[in-house]
Amino acid sequence: MAATPEPSQRINAVDFRAPPPSPVAPGRQSPFANDDVLTEYLQQSLKVPDLVLPDRVFPRQKSAQNPPRIDFEKLGSIENEMGFRICDLIAQIGCLELFNHGISPDLMGLVLFLAGGIFQIPPERKKAAGRSPERRYGFEEIHGEEEIKDQNEEFLWCDEEAMKLEMEGIWPFGFSNFSQEMRKLSKQMEEVGRRVMLFLQQHSSKKLLPENGSPEEQELAGKVCYIQKHGQKTGGEQSENSLRYDVIRMLIKGSEFSHALSLHVWSGTTDFHVYSKKGWVSFSPARNSIVVTVGDKLQGWSGGQYKHVIGRPVFKGENEKSNISMAFLFSPPIFINSIKEDEDFTISISQQFILCVLLILIYRFLISIYHLFI
Repeated sequence: MAATPEPSQRINAVDFRAPPPSPVAPGRQSPFANDDVLTEYLQQSLKVPDLVLPDRVFPRQKSAQNPPRIDFEKLGSIENEMGFRICDLIAQIGCLELFNHGISPDLMGLVLFLAGGIFQIPPERKKAAGRSPERRYGFEEIHGEEEIKDQNEEFLWCDEEAMKLEMEGIWPFGFSNFSQEMRKLSKQMEEVGRRVMLFLQQHSSKKLLPENGSPEEQELAGKVCYIQKHGQKTGGEQSENSLRYDVIRMLIKGSEFSHALSLHVWSGTTDFHVYSKKGWVSFSPARNSIVVTVGDKLQGWSGGQYKHVIGRPVFKGENEKSNISMAFLFSPPIFINSIKEDEDFTISISQQFILCVLLILIYRFLISIYHLFI
């Protein structure tokens, strides 16, 4: 039998302590057999994805489709069947083109030329005439990259006395002359818009149910115009970014002034883009024509038959330092009265017969009265 160890030689398991852990982790393999897969997963998870604007923000171009091109002088004599076809096409595209509209090209060219002087005002004065919640007219600040800001500028013109007094202080030698010619053109544009609304009222498949706007909207009917300076055309990515930025800004911002129609004129040679939430179309209008686009009011009045769109000229000229476009907003102040003005005053045959009988009776009554006093 083995000898029993002395008590001093016995090991007390309770008093046994493991050595303290080393401050440096021992080199050992990962417990995960697929460590490379885990690393790749973590890298992909922490990576910020590239954001791409969806089509509903910057819509796709639709197939080529030109809007109806109408002789303005013959607008009132278009037969019903042809008129309904034209209105259906306007409902699909959201615009129409007018030629032979009777507005002098010299007047349009003069106003566009004078409008260019607005953007020659020094920057510090432009800033003083910037738009704000208290000032609905003036210069619109363009946010974004410097090259985009340099390419486009916008000025909102209203036929108001407050704007006249303020702008004459900022642009004393040019604004009075510009404003005088602008009023002439605006009045003629208002008549064009009224005739177009009459045509739509007579030939639309759905009856327009207009509502008179607020007193403020009625006061500004036909007296609001967006004037835009388009910078020199540049190719490549810079031009595409400028166009994309401008379109997205318009789609988000829309228009502060509710309107039925927008009437567009421009200087130089241009393509015209019509944007909506479902897509956009492009066509080449004739020089000195007027492009009319559908506004939000007309969309509501027609029960959605006509869709609100945004029109924008895209200039082709590369040699011009700047190009000017103007968009006149139009809404008939009192829709029914404006429509009835063009209706022919006719008397039916039955009404004519009754009138003749009344005249004969009145004549005989007067004759009998005459004989009584002789």
